[in-house]
Amino acid sequence: MSRDQARIVALHHIQIAIPPGQEETARDFYGELLGLQELPKPQALVQRGGCWFGAAGLEIHLGVEADFRPARKAHPALLVNGLDTLRARLEVAGAEVTDDAPLPGYRRFHVHDPFGNRLELLEEQGAT
Repeated sequence: MSRDQARIVALHHIQIAIPPGQEETARDFYGELLGLQELPKPQALVQRGGCWFGAAGLEIHLGVEADFRPARKAHPALLVNGLDTLRARLEVAGAEVTDDAPLPGYRRFHVHDPFGNRLELLEEQGAT
């Protein structure tokens, strides 16, 4: 296959590191608070720990990292419907949300998961 024939066609998943033994905390945040559905891991990967989540063509794989350090700058940006409702749910749960400079066409904020990993949540302006 030539260079002209090879091309990236989609994003399959993103991987976010979590500390060992924190799968239940991850399920509370990613599953309950963010509302993502937990996905089954392939049997060959179950012994590695972690958990996977998804929604509407998006997959987030949470992988256990023994020498865990949170991603405080690098982050996924997740497109949301109902940004204000999600923000309120996160704040009630004690998550600190921070606004950022405007991004043309979007409203957005950042939040850190319970492990310190940064996430951006954004919604198209005018969406409900």
